[in-house]
Amino acid sequence: MSGSYEYLIADHTPAGEKLRRTLVKKLDQAERNSFDYVWEYAARREQLPPPGDWRIWMIMAGRGFGKTRAGAEWVRMIAENHPDARIALISSSLAEARAVMVEGESGLLAVCRPGNKPIYEPSLHRLRFASGAQAQLFSAAEPETLRGPQHSHCRRSGAEGIFRQSSLECAGRATCAGHYRVAGNASRGGT
Repeated sequence: MSGSYEYLIADHTPAGEKLRRTLVKKLDQAERNSFDYVWEYAARREQLPPPGDWRIWMIMAGRGFGKTRAGAEWVRMIAENHPDARIALISSSLAEARAVMVEGESGLLAVCRPGNKPIYEPSLHRLRFASGAQAQLFSAAEPETLRGPQHSHCRRSGAEGIFRQSSLECAGRATCAGHYRVAGNASRGGT
């Protein structure tokens, strides 16, 4: 766990237990239910975006680290806080982007609160968020499709693009509006 409530969880004294019970009683049922979706408190520090002004954030870790979840949560945070965001979601294929990044157990549809899930339009390879932000799916196998659309943010998934066809070059083919950020992930050993 990370976040400003970390000390409450670590405090196993009677006073800590009492404080936790008091806080829970003050939350209504909707607040209690939505707390499961507060990634900033559930994530490990290394799963959260780095602070400051950065252009590229890459997570290179083994299976089970939570790379897919961290990427989906980053996209969700961008979409919720930037209504004008246009996000490119790049994977090795459109099928993989849909199966893992959108519909997977750690994908965008799974990490968004009930009632606040984006609308997925499979025929357009697009997700529309309630804020107005949009995410478009792309295949790294077809980098020319990234030419033209304007993107403010980009998420790239998978080691195959980073080490075999340069995912940053692929992401760089996207036409980006002003300052943009690219988040990518890869498994160690290319698995």
